[in-house]
Parts: sequence; C-alpha cells; structure tokens
Amino acid sequence: MIWQEDIDRMASLGVNAYRFSISWSRILPRGRFGAVNPAGIRFYNNIIVNLLLKGITPFVTIHHDDYPQEFEDRYGAWLSPLMQEEFVHFAETCFKSFGDRVKYWSTMNEPNLFAEMAYLKGVFPPSHCSPPFGKCSSGNSDVEPLLAVHNSILAHAKAVKLYRRQFQAKQGGMIGMVASAYMYKPMTDDEADTKASTRALAFHVAWLLDPLVYGDYPIEMREYHGKKLPKFSSEEKRLIKNSTDFIGLNHYTTWFVKDCLHSNCTCTDTDVLCTHGENRAIGGFLLITGQKDGASIGDPMGMPGVYVVPQGMEEIVDYVNKRYNNTPIFVTENGYASNENQGGGYDLDQDMKRIKYHKAYLASLARSIRNGADVRGYFIWSLMDNFEWRFGYTIKFGLYYVDPLTLDRSPKLSAQWYKNFLTNSSLNDIQAKSSI
Repeated sequence: MIWQEDIDRMASLGVNAYRFSISWSRILPRGRFGAVNPAGIRFYNNIIVNLLLKGITPFVTIHHDDYPQEFEDRYGAWLSPLMQEEFVHFAETCFKSFGDRVKYWSTMNEPNLFAEMAYLKGVFPPSHCSPPFGKCSSGNSDVEPLLAVHNSILAHAKAVKLYRRQFQAKQGGMIGMVASAYMYKPMTDDEADTKASTRALAFHVAWLLDPLVYGDYPIEMREYHGKKLPKFSSEEKRLIKNSTDFIGLNHYTTWFVKDCLHSNCTCTDTDVLCTHGENRAIGGFLLITGQKDGASIGDPMGMPGVYVVPQGMEEIVDYVNKRYNNTPIFVTENGYASNENQGGGYDLDQDMKRIKYHKAYLASLARSIRNGADVRGYFIWSLMDNFEWRFGYTIKFGLYYVDPLTLDRSPKLSAQWYKNFLTNSSLNDIQAKSSI
C-alpha cells in the first residue's frame, strides 16, 4: 500500500515523529447523528501501528478544517454552540480508539486562520463573508470569525477536560492547540506603528492563545471590538483557563504592519494581503503587507504574500514563550512554498531555496531555544507535495516530489539534506551552495 511506503520513506529520513490529522467525516460521517465508521478506525489504526513499528511517534491533530456537511446544514457548524458537543463526541471517539498509542494530541489546527479564511474572507468553505472583505452569498465578516473562534475555544476546552478526567492518567499523553502564528514588524519607527505590530499579535495569535492560558481574550480585543466580541461566563473562564499542555505554532513568514487607528489606510488589489477592511475592528485597525517602499520584507516564496524572513521564527517563539510563561512549544508547521510547473519532476533551483529556508529557520529556532524557550519538537511542512487548499497542486512544499499522474514519489535534494541534518552528517554540495 502506498501509505506504508510513505511511512518507510519517513523512517529512511530518520524522523522520530509524524504529525497527521484525523478526518472527521471518515470517523463519524454524521457526527452524533450516526454511528462510528469502523473502516475509518481501521485506517488510522493501521497508520498508527505502522508508525510505531518504525519507531516514529504519532502526533495527532483531531480536527483540521473538515467536518461532515450535515453540521453545516443543520445548525451552521462553528457558528453554533452545538458544534462544541459534536467536537467533544469526535474527540472522545479518538481518545477511545487511538489513545492507548497516541501520546500527543492537538485538538484543532489553527482555528484562528480557519476563521479568517472561512468567515472573514470567504475563500475556504463554508465561504461566508461580507463587504468590503468579499462578495459572498451569506455571512458577516465583522462578527462571524469571532463567533467561530469562540466556539472552537470552548470545544477545545471541553475536550481537554474530558481527556484529563478520563484518559490522560491512564494513557499518559499531552494535549494542546495549534495556532497560526505569523510575526509582525512595524512599518516605520513611528510609535503608532510599533503599537500596531503589538496589536497585530494580540488580534491574530493571542486571540486564540490567551483564553487557553489566562481564561479570556486580550484586553486590546475587548477594547476595540466591544460588544461584538463574545463573552465567556465565569464558569467558561474556569473551564478554558490552563486548558493546554503545550502550544503548537504554525509559522511561515513575517509581515509589515501599519497603524490604521490614527490615519485612514488604503491598499490596492495588487497587494495580495489587502483585504479592504484595514480600517475595521475585525482587522485590528491594521494594514498588513509584505512591501515597504517598493521592496519586499524578504525573498518572496511561490505562494503569494509569503516571504523568507528567518528572524521571525526566533521572534514569534520568544513572544509566545514570554507571554505564556514558558509553556512547552512545538513548531508544528514550517515550510517553503515553491510555484512550479506540473509534471516533469521538480525544480532544483526552487528546492535549493527550500534547503536554505529550512537551514535559516532552524538556526533562528535554535537561538530561541538558547534564549530559554521550551521547544519540544519541529515539523517540516511537508513530507511530500500535496493539495494546498485553494492553490491546489500549483504550490509545492514537499521534500518529496509527487507525479500528478502516477502519484509516484521521488526524493528531492531537500529530502537528502534533511536526512543528513537529522543524522548529523554532512552534504558538501549543499553546504557549498546554501548557507544560513
């Protein structure tokens, strides 16, 4: 089977952990309204068993964006509190089915980014948005992202409570949350822009993580959103506070930030990061861009609006480490996006840039560890080229090239580099061509 061959490839690289997610629809096609799908349980059991046989630790994400369509049709999925109980049922099924062998659980993958893409910009299903962010058939971009994250936080905390009470002592695992975590730099030395960069971190990262550690949203969000920001009851605050054993960070790039509180901001459609909502509370009254005075913040990658800024890794890890009192951190995603022609193998020049990217970002991560951050692990995105959401197969992150017709996998030079990195050997060709 091809997935068994993929596990063999992981073992040949020397990786000691593999992060993957469980498809909700594969396990519970109708959620609480139907039965568990035994074929889905068998599929993931086979993966877990074969990983362990190769000495590879499973690092499992319970929910990564997809869910049964029935939830959307019945009550609007993450816009409804009913989704919280659906998620707890799903999580409990996973704990019961796989928890005797899975020691690392992340409840959800970056619900902060999912809310932005699905309920603010409307470019991910269920494609909700409102002007000026987009022209969707339904949605309210100023409110729905806040509601979706609110329900996600409560769902996470309820699942964590269940795990800690019924499974953790016996199974001996850790459970946490994964956040999308970009870094932000002030556009200018002006005080307003400096405050804006701090506000950007609060509105994008602390929005999700503050409740899990401190039991409520950042003060800045309450100040600018007012009554639009949902409130946690006293009981909910106790539930969500300290509801994570670790923090997972998906980090790729860094952006410039300009303040829009004290001046009206405008951007153009030529900037892919432009939302036309820069002067609204839901965006934090911020203009986010990768451009300044006609120059990019770093070398552009193949994915629009994403740049190589290695220093951002150290800075975001330091920020999270200090804000959350040295909570254990896993870098759960980090990777280089290239835009290559389909078919005919991979682009060596682009892959050399991938190697250079990972070397530089790992060096930056090492500095944050030396500074005292409790970083427990690092996962490259991704093992192989895959379907990158709205970009389809046009964007490549993989260490392995996948032929689009045959699905055959071929190692790129970056796979060889990563193997040598993990086994502490050297590759003279790469060292000669690529430096940190």
